[in-house]
Amino acid sequence: MEVNDAMVEKLAHLARLKFDDSEKDEIKNDLQRMIAFVEKLNELDLEGVEPLLHMSDEVNVLREDEVKGSVSREEALKNAPLHDEQFFKVPKVIKSPQP
Repeated sequence: MEVNDAMVEKLAHLARLKFDDSEKDEIKNDLQRMIAFVEKLNELDLEGVEPLLHMSDEVNVLREDEVKGSVSREEALKNAPLHDEQFFKVPKVIKSPQP
């Protein structure tokens, strides 16, 4: 596949990018090298090679849940700019529907 100026301009348009002439030449060279690399990969014999779905055979390797200490309510509210005895107070962000 050959990368030409029309292809670079179309890709730039689709990506909403603008390039000057020197940048277009550089991008054209980069795209040509990427396509050559992919074409080189197509030469590999992959007969009998299973697709790789995960990097390891382990499934759901997670740590066990452990109950640990937490901050008391008073400590949590201590630095809050606005609060009452139990809750943080925040500005209203959802408006009620207009009748």
